[in-house]
Amino acid sequence: MSTSAQFQTSPASIDQLCINTIRTLAMDAVQKANSGHPGTPMAMAPVAYCLWQEFLRFDPEDPIWPNRDRFVLSMGHASMLLYSMLHLSQVKAVNPEYETLGKLSVTLHDIQNFRQLDSKCPGHPEYRWTSGIETTTGPLGQGVATSVGMAISRKWMAQYFNRPGFEMIDFDVYAMAGDGCMMEGVSGEAASLAGHLKLSNLCWIYDNNHITIEGNTALAFTEDIATRFMGYGWNVTRVGDANDQEMLAGAIRSFKNATDRPTLIIVDSHIAYGAPNKQDTSAAHGEPLGEEEIRLTKRAYGWPEDAKFLVPDGVYARFQELIGRRGHGLREAWMKKFADYSREYPALGDHLYKMQKRQLPDGWDAEIPSFPADPKGMAGRDASGKVANALAKRVPWLIGGSADLAPSTKTRLTFDGAGDFEAASYSGRNFHFGIREHAMGSILNGMSLSKLRPFGSGFLIFSDYMRAPIRLSAIMELPVIYIFTHDSIGVGEDGPTHQPVEQLISLRAIPGLITLRPGDANEVAEAWRMILQFRHEPVCLILSRQNMPTLDRTRYAPASGLAKGAYILSTASGDKLDVILIGTGSEVSLCVDAYEKLTEAGIRARVVSMPSWELFEHQSQEYKDSVLPPAVKARVSVEQASTFGWDRYASHRIGMHTFGASAPLKELQKKFGFTPDAVIAAAKEEIAKAR
Repeated sequence: MSTSAQFQTSPASIDQLCINTIRTLAMDAVQKANSGHPGTPMAMAPVAYCLWQEFLRFDPEDPIWPNRDRFVLSMGHASMLLYSMLHLSQVKAVNPEYETLGKLSVTLHDIQNFRQLDSKCPGHPEYRWTSGIETTTGPLGQGVATSVGMAISRKWMAQYFNRPGFEMIDFDVYAMAGDGCMMEGVSGEAASLAGHLKLSNLCWIYDNNHITIEGNTALAFTEDIATRFMGYGWNVTRVGDANDQEMLAGAIRSFKNATDRPTLIIVDSHIAYGAPNKQDTSAAHGEPLGEEEIRLTKRAYGWPEDAKFLVPDGVYARFQELIGRRGHGLREAWMKKFADYSREYPALGDHLYKMQKRQLPDGWDAEIPSFPADPKGMAGRDASGKVANALAKRVPWLIGGSADLAPSTKTRLTFDGAGDFEAASYSGRNFHFGIREHAMGSILNGMSLSKLRPFGSGFLIFSDYMRAPIRLSAIMELPVIYIFTHDSIGVGEDGPTHQPVEQLISLRAIPGLITLRPGDANEVAEAWRMILQFRHEPVCLILSRQNMPTLDRTRYAPASGLAKGAYILSTASGDKLDVILIGTGSEVSLCVDAYEKLTEAGIRARVVSMPSWELFEHQSQEYKDSVLPPAVKARVSVEQASTFGWDRYASHRIGMHTFGASAPLKELQKKFGFTPDAVIAAAKEEIAKAR
């Protein structure tokens, strides 16, 4: 509630009043919820206030303005800090159609219902749920790593869009992190790459409070962070007191002046409350202060001790006077410039507009290749490389790379002008993430949040390293493209450590994630056609290292059936079927071979290609029953992976029950039962059972 309670309002005192409002809102919200983390929002309130009020180029009236600075709260447990800033800045809500709605993104009612059902203030910041949240954070380290992707995006977009007199893209990226973020390995991976790429538009603010859940960080964390980041090639500066607004402003100006490297600002803070000399680690990490401690703290602030959710007179106006007025002016000037830019450079203006709306340029699919029938065929990874190059020529913001595996994953863009993204040239389309799978996944999320269309690749077995960011891409509904090759025991001699068994079902278990395992080159082409049209779904494209026969589509159904997740490749005529064979990826051709032999033997069979469980489950029940008639009980699935979950589709499941072995591919296929004869035997066994 706002109140007419009067406080002294000199310029210095009104700023302190605003800071204390942030703090007391955090205290009151956590106390009412009886859940949450008040300590860090209270300690870092002066830092957030200084950044937002003096530096952040952000318009509360339009929180998705393309050239806004990005603010990432990597220590997502301090969510009340961000919710307080969004509310006091009066940030407006935006709907999924990018129409500003006019109502507040975070109301005082939302803050009063912190961590409660349907509040816009959940326990951790959630992208798409609350306008003004730039990325979902919670798993420590993900926010700072994602911010690297945002900074990369600005560097690439500036090279592509900016023209003399039209600097359309020049935003900066700020991420606030804690000790936990610094301990997580992903932050080190991301910081190392950011330093290598000299991302001068990136600033991390490190809350150095020496406290984690178990107690003082000295229990497990004693390294010299400043020296570590200097070793990464960062500009490092320190603020000895989080309450010192002048020193904070000077540190941020140091970042603005560093033109050849990212910046780390180490801020020493102390989580302390009203009782003299009290430092309470529990309140920093998950417990309310308690009513008595809140009263003591408010007394120390000169605050009405029993007031709840108080926003004193003048606080909203102070935010409007600084970030509101500055951000609105910057956005208005940018929008006017964009209108002039679009007249001067209509093609670029169209691309910038479409990229922001996740639309595709005209003719984007004009060069997608089709592949002639070929018994020898080609590997899924090779077909994918050809299709990706055809698409990237037409979609300039389709960019990406691999975790040091581009020659193996076939993800290098090779057309004229593709180039490499590197510190000396930010216009390149090929990214070298190094052997940093975890950070690569997070960086891809940051690039997608900035409206690029990124892809990242690696071996399927290493998707485990990326699971956290893949999961977050699904939560945020980001259309990130994850390309995973070497998809089965087909990697042969590399053995169990490189043979993915449980990874496919693990990815299929993530809600909102689409997995696609195409069965020949033309299914790969159709997979890419589908992927580029997704606006809210991340995709894992699962590709073979070994050749797969390219099916003769004059004999078998068109590969466009992939769009429905599963489709009938070929089937016996008439109504009655004896058995259905279901395959994915390289096992589709195995099912086709078995189908042909069963047909020759007079057995009425059907072969179904099922590249995506998720897309199939999205279809109508009528369609699903037409592909897999409920009356046909004899069904055999064939996939070189764990059989877990296949019981929903098949009565007999040919798959992996061990971690594989090191041997040539043909020996492995024979050992583990991936042969036409094994499929035929299973089919006949199931037919006998059904009868």
